[in-house]
Amino acid sequence: MKTLPLAARLLLLCLIPLALARVGACADDQPHDDDKLRIIVFGAHPDDAEYGAGGCAVKWAKLGHHVKLVSVTNGDIGHWAMSGGALAKRRTAEVKAAAEILGTTSEVLDIHDGELIPTLENRKMITRLIRHWQADIVIAHRPWDYHPDHRYVGVLVQDASFMVTVPFFCPDVPALKKNPVFLYSSDGFKKPYPFQADIAVSIDDVFETKVKAITELESQVFDGGTMGSPEMAANTPPARFPELRLEKIRQVWDRRAGAVANNYRQALLKWYGNEKGREVKYAEAFEICEYGTQPSDKDIRRLFPFFSDEDSEEQATTRGTPSK
Repeated sequence: MKTLPLAARLLLLCLIPLALARVGACADDQPHDDDKLRIIVFGAHPDDAEYGAGGCAVKWAKLGHHVKLVSVTNGDIGHWAMSGGALAKRRTAEVKAAAEILGTTSEVLDIHDGELIPTLENRKMITRLIRHWQADIVIAHRPWDYHPDHRYVGVLVQDASFMVTVPFFCPDVPALKKNPVFLYSSDGFKKPYPFQADIAVSIDDVFETKVKAITELESQVFDGGTMGSPEMAANTPPARFPELRLEKIRQVWDRRAGAVANNYRQALLKWYGNEKGREVKYAEAFEICEYGTQPSDKDIRRLFPFFSDEDSEEQATTRGTPSK
């Protein structure tokens, strides 16, 4: 058996990583010309996007739309007992498993947890991701939050919100012809101003799917992440009792998603009408960023195709004005 010359072997070694990278890219590719919506959600850590928009992600995906959940850091210090590469790999596997349940695509960027900075390099990275996805909707944290990584995800997405349309900024990726709608996911912070729910979506019909996806984020929801302890781990139902674990997460999100519905009931009434809006038990809510495309009510109904025409008619009747 002949041995390849040294130069050929070196060339092959150089090409293998490129080929592997391309395989990963192909697995992430989705058609851009199928008239379906394209949504990209940025979270700071491998759980934030799933928490903030996992329910809507399921609803979009069930209708054939394309949703990508991005963790801007790798979460490598987000645990009380482990860190580094092992934790980053674990959390990447967790969001991948969650994405399979949600019907979405996931990506974890290789930036250390707790070290995200709104640099020019990172602005270009976010810009390229939005362009590659050809997003119609971009969702992120508000830039006012307890965690610096959360804040800076908000800043970076804001900074990209105009640049995605500028042809000679990151000219290696074609600029978007239309600026997406940029949204903030909900939070409870009050300064400089409280979250304003411009859009609220019932997730009653997909609540169980979201809960099942979140149970895959074991390092956070069962181990407790950075705030965990041996005592907490000992009091968590073991993996051999999946129904007990599911019930634990169901109880947590009954409170969390229930609080969103109750806190932003007026937005639910606006989009679903009085009768249906009052009945919503679980919700996700979003605020429209003043950068990017400013959608009309009609635009929002197209981008969030979960509100029926009957809801629109009831809303108009209640207000005594024609629907948009």
